[in-house]
Amino acid sequence: MSDKNLNGKKIAFLATCGFEQCELTQPWEAVKKAGATVELVSLKSGKIQGMNHDEKADKFDVDRTVDQVSAEDYDGLVLPGGVANPDTLRTNDVAVDFVRDFFKQHKPVAAICHGPWTLIEADVVRDRKVTSWPSLKTDLQNAGANWVDEEVVCDEGLVTSRCPDDLEAFCCKAVEEFAEGKHAEQVA
Repeated sequence: MSDKNLNGKKIAFLATCGFEQCELTQPWEAVKKAGATVELVSLKSGKIQGMNHDEKADKFDVDRTVDQVSAEDYDGLVLPGGVANPDTLRTNDVAVDFVRDFFKQHKPVAAICHGPWTLIEADVVRDRKVTSWPSLKTDLQNAGANWVDEEVVCDEGLVTSRCPDDLEAFCCKAVEEFAEGKHAEQVA
């Protein structure tokens, strides 16, 4: 893990039911271990259901709903994957605007697996080098992204990875980018 210090930083994790559990919990622990405050933001209050691939896993308490927060409240954003999670998020205008605002404010964003679906809806991948779960390749290319098959990709504060096997590299790079802070070229 990175030795970058995130003391005083606050990172949002945006998810809803159907997220891949390890893609939330491992980055969450890495960011917390580096010293950041973390909050689970979702569409509704209560609990959201994690998944281990196609099996139900644990439920997690939501800290705040997306209509209660602003990108201004945070120093960075993590978008876990899972198929149902980003598919639901990308249909919610408030969630999409929340994601887009991180780019407008030049703040780092980390998305893994199917997480980039929400980035496509926010229209923030054009002319960016990204990776994802392989089935998103065409969607990302159609949205103007330069898709590559690599463990972790960083493009001006946007960190992307393909799958749970990439989590160690994803977590290290996300912590590094959150420590760096704003990126002048990170725009919507």
